[in-house]
Amino acid sequence: MSKTNKPFRPKARRPRGFEDRPADILRAEDALIKAAFGVYDSFGFEPLQTPAFEYADALGKFLPDEDRPNVGVFALQDDDEQWLSLRYDLTAPLARYVAENYDGLAKPFRRYQAGRVFRNEKPGPGRFREFTQCDADSVGAAGAAVDAEMIMIAAEVMRAAGLKDEQYAVRVNNRKLLDGILESSGVPNTDDGAQQRLQVLRAIDKLDRLGPDGVAALLGDGRKDDSGDYTQGAKLGADGIKAVLGFTTASRAGRVETIAALEALVGTSERGLAGCRELAEIDLLLTASGYGPERVSFDTSIVRGLGYYTGPVFEAELLADIKDKKGRPVRIGSIGGGGRYDDLVSRFRGQAVPATGFSFGVSRFVTALQKMNALETAAKPPVIICAFDRSLMADYFKIAAELRAGGLRAEVFIGAGNITKQMKYADRRGAQFAVLMGSDEQAAGQVTVKDLYLGAEMAKAIESNAEWKAARPAQETIKRADLHSYLQQAIKSGT
Repeated sequence: MSKTNKPFRPKARRPRGFEDRPADILRAEDALIKAAFGVYDSFGFEPLQTPAFEYADALGKFLPDEDRPNVGVFALQDDDEQWLSLRYDLTAPLARYVAENYDGLAKPFRRYQAGRVFRNEKPGPGRFREFTQCDADSVGAAGAAVDAEMIMIAAEVMRAAGLKDEQYAVRVNNRKLLDGILESSGVPNTDDGAQQRLQVLRAIDKLDRLGPDGVAALLGDGRKDDSGDYTQGAKLGADGIKAVLGFTTASRAGRVETIAALEALVGTSERGLAGCRELAEIDLLLTASGYGPERVSFDTSIVRGLGYYTGPVFEAELLADIKDKKGRPVRIGSIGGGGRYDDLVSRFRGQAVPATGFSFGVSRFVTALQKMNALETAAKPPVIICAFDRSLMADYFKIAAELRAGGLRAEVFIGAGNITKQMKYADRRGAQFAVLMGSDEQAAGQVTVKDLYLGAEMAKAIESNAEWKAARPAQETIKRADLHSYLQQAIKSGT
């Protein structure tokens, strides 16, 4: 066959910024989502699922560039020439749902949801273009009490994930405070200043990664990163940069002390003082509910990078002492957060609709738990029923069905290969137990159970092959009728 007639074979390759998730990661993510859902349910929230696609204009100005609907999101044109976009997060679709069903919903409408979201952005380490978010939101109730409740929910999700209180902190701030600082620096709190305010927010959001000097560059003319990419700055003057950086370091050890420092900082700004009053009410409710400053603190460096927040904002941060393979400290930082976004639903309806929410990235949270050795996988590997004699396949399937009916994971080996290959398969699956039954055992009502974990440990101490065969390590022949109880007891005892 000539080269020109060779069949085309595409190269097996994964798109940048997208990841394959194997079984152990999927199970861990499912367990984390289930734990979070349990918290949301306990606070009286209800589940909701919205579609992956939304009309681009429904996501609107909160996209990175509203005039180019395929920038920042993955978009396509429908047959009616309307732009459809894969959802950027779960919050904007919620706003559309509430606006569309407003009159029939009990308010506040309290919902939770988990789902994949998509961002057409430059991928990098820990930065993916598709990932799972898990959210809880309350729409239709104003006041700091709703924000305080959402902050409590964030703290409870940390506990539900298996973290100890000293391993995390929830840090709270208020966008109104920064708005007051920016107003005094010449950035109007109007649509005219919206883009400049967003640039300031995104600059501050990088404080833990870039440090004060890097953020100062982004607040000013701009900054070039290590790859050579240039990011335009917010164009603040020297006094404005100084005021914003001073704001990010205004927090104190206690919540009450932080509020006092902020009141002095915002001066006569009405918006800034309103932010202080909201923090004071949040502190009152947190204290009454038993959430001390060791779990929830006020931190002025927290701003959240998205433009739709309008009041209190917060982040959940992991505090564990983690080191990489070379012994260097690893900072995990924020794994979730949220805040108030009162303008998101109102853009559909032309009336004020208050809302607040909490969201975390599931993959990022699971990765953090792995690094902290705090990840527990509930699923046990399956029991492998070996196909010792192909004429007995019906019996093997019956054994597997009996084990599954008793609550155990079990599978019959249905591939090609002798017993040696089947044992290798069981080893690759991480199985602890393999069940064998030949015609003689079938006639006698017996099966042989091999404990592969124990066998591997015992084999390390046996030097000769003859000795191994004589010892027949970790192998026992039992009555077939006793197989389920035998395995259940062995798994329970950890042998």
